[in-house]
Amino acid sequence: MSDYTRYAIYYLPPEGPLQRFGAEWLGWDVGRGEAVPQPDVEGIADVTATPRKYGFHGTLKPPFRLADGCTPEGLHDAVTAMVADQTTVVLDALVPGALGHFLALKPAGDTAALATLAGRCVLELDGFRAPAPEAELERRRKAGLSARQEEMLLRWGYPYVFDEFRFHMTLSGRLPPDALTPVLAEVEARLPVLPKPYVIDQIALAGERPDGMFELIHRYTFTG
Repeated sequence: MSDYTRYAIYYLPPEGPLQRFGAEWLGWDVGRGEAVPQPDVEGIADVTATPRKYGFHGTLKPPFRLADGCTPEGLHDAVTAMVADQTTVVLDALVPGALGHFLALKPAGDTAALATLAGRCVLELDGFRAPAPEAELERRRKAGLSARQEEMLLRWGYPYVFDEFRFHMTLSGRLPPDALTPVLAEVEARLPVLPKPYVIDQIALAGERPDGMFELIHRYTFTG
């Protein structure tokens, strides 16, 4: 596990229709760490270029470099301990739609339990996170952060955590307004029927390879 440049805690759908859809849509199977053919949709390689390297996922703890003195094995043990008392998260549904200028699967209904899970990942594993380099902080600021988001960036290395957290599973990069509707139609035509309610009972440790692509390291099932 020491060959990765960064680590992240993701929700990765288990093997099945949603996982296969996400891998094929983005052209990258994060679970297997390999490229896969994309559907025959005009411009899809460009539409999905930004999220492809991360794979189809929902971020719970954003990518981070290991702090000095920390090991991947120690991180693995900490995640294992954390899920020992974590209970299943139940969402009303996952639905596709626009999130600003990009497309994503988003949770419907009450998301308090999901936000609590993400908060645990950020807080309880923060000791493994090295401070973000200044260049990364400046890149984040280009998005135009609020005062609260700047506070989060400086404290946690990422602006969209805790009360700024919005769970989503990214399906595109930034799109012009007139492209959102047709690309969303392509997504809806290919998206499998998802269970309602939608149950999250596991999280995953993912790593960024030297080539910049993320892949699954280990899945952790909740046992709380």
